[in-house]
Amino acid sequence: MPPKLDRAQVVDAALRLLDETGLEGLTLRRIATELDVKAPALYWHFANKQALLDEMATEMLRRMYAGPVAVPGSWQEAITITCRTLRTALLGYRDGAKVFSGTRLTDYGHAEGQEALLAAFRRAGFELADAVLAFTTAYAFTTGFVIEEQAVHPVRGERAPDYDPDRRAAAIDPGHQLAAAASRELFGDFERRFERGLAIVVAGIEVSLRPEPSPLDPP
Repeated sequence: MPPKLDRAQVVDAALRLLDETGLEGLTLRRIATELDVKAPALYWHFANKQALLDEMATEMLRRMYAGPVAVPGSWQEAITITCRTLRTALLGYRDGAKVFSGTRLTDYGHAEGQEALLAAFRRAGFELADAVLAFTTAYAFTTGFVIEEQAVHPVRGERAPDYDPDRRAAAIDPGHQLAAAASRELFGDFERRFERGLAIVVAGIEVSLRPEPSPLDPP
């Protein structure tokens, strides 16, 4: 008799299959075939695909936070490292950012890492509401950026044909030279663009949300 199926096995199989099928091709029936069970067996654990995606996103975050959580120094360092780590984690799975974005986490294992991040902001004098706005803005930038990055490169090292910069530039009306010239920036060098974009977000937080020093603070 085969061993009893549990939620962890289903999620692990789903994350493995994601690289093969992409999000659109990932179905409970396909996962059941991978696990050599009938599809109804999965419904004991997940009522629908969205419930499975919620658990997949949570497992991705668990793996991201595996091991002890480092205590960051400055808030700038904390948010930068967090966003870099999140991007790396999402890029580890085909359509990883789409799976992660908009899902509801099924446990609070991420609270330790979130606590360390928010504490770095609070030490710098941020109100909690501003600290939350800062990290959620940076989070939204990161997930949105990776969604676009994975549209261009659904598989690492491979470019989707629809995102060829030369083809785009050639198809644009000659009267729109700037739009045509932007093609390479839009579809290329994601590493550089992410780092520059993240630096812009951090600078924006600095200007817009960082508390003004008190007149009594030492210079």
